Order: sequence, then C-alpha cells, then structure tokens
Amino acid sequence: MQAYKLKGKIDATGNLVITEPIQMPPGGDVEVIVLLSAQTITSPAESTNEPEPETTKRRTKIKALQGWFSKTQPTSADFDPDEAKWEALKEKHNL
Repeated sequence: MQAYKLKGKIDATGNLVITEPIQMPPGGDVEVIVLLSAQTITSPAESTNEPEPETTKRRTKIKALQGWFSKTQPTSADFDPDEAKWEALKEKHNL
C-alpha cells in the first residue's frame, strides 16, 4: 500500500476538503485516516462548561464516510497521535 500525506480542512458544512493538488492515478480504492492538527484542538482552559452533544450531525460527499461521522466521538485530551500510529503499525506488522 502506498501512503500519501495531504493537507486538508473540514469546511463549515462538515465536508473534508483536500487543500492541495493530488498527484495520484485515478481509480482504485483508498483508505482515509484523519488526524486533527494540534493547533485546532482546544485546551481544557479554553473549553466551556457546556456539555457537548452526544452526536454531531456532519454531512460529507464521500459516501463511505456518511455513517462514520455520526458514530465518532472526539478524542480525549491525553490522546497521542504518534503513539496511535505506532500501535497501529505494530498490530499491522505483528511486531
């Protein structure tokens, strides 16, 4: 499997938008892993005391992600994306 790292944004309607040109051949299936950049994560001091709704309705034009957004929850404050990547690689390659 070939890996590409691309920059993107989630627009106001909740759609994933790739913000740079993609130099890939057309066709074939892809697997998308979304990592929220550290600058967009709010610290506990910035958050309000209001409880977040259990599910956020987000729309996407990508059919494979339509049900996924409704089932996901925000990550915890102590989530380490590098550790998660390492754990996934260890599991994938039986390390």
